[in-house]
Amino acid sequence: MDSHKARKSAPTGLYTAEERARRDQTVWTLIQGILAPLQFVVFLISLVLVLRYLWTGLGYEIATVSILLKTALLYLIMITGAIWEKIVFGQYLFAAAFFWEDVFSFAVIALHTAYLWALFTAVLAPVPLMLLALAAYAAYVINATQFVLKLRAARLQAQTSQNPAQELTA
Repeated sequence: MDSHKARKSAPTGLYTAEERARRDQTVWTLIQGILAPLQFVVFLISLVLVLRYLWTGLGYEIATVSILLKTALLYLIMITGAIWEKIVFGQYLFAAAFFWEDVFSFAVIALHTAYLWALFTAVLAPVPLMLLALAAYAAYVINATQFVLKLRAARLQAQTSQNPAQELTA
């Protein structure tokens, strides 16, 4: 029985030993580890620029460019994340360990894509467009929090598997 089928019949936490080994050996883990904080920094800068525009009416163009950059990074991290999931879990998306994070990621992508559509079709005026970007950003914050909590759980799982006595105090 391969490890992907074994996971379905006997889940042992976020990662099986084989999945953890694949996670630690693939370059895609490093890529995700670089892209996630980069996307977060771009998000923070963009958030400030969007709020500045909404508050003052200044800087629409730079706010728009920042949203486009944030959206491009979102697409990139989703594509590389799918590759990472394929290598680690044997499927491109919706692996059991990250199922709900992936589901919510599609809501985040849908909102960012709606922003792109609205921008390029000029269906929304600048203020509603920026409000749509803020909705996309709110969804992104929720999704990023999901991933941070999941990665924290993985770290705790790894620590307790290395130190079983810690399990009794956790």
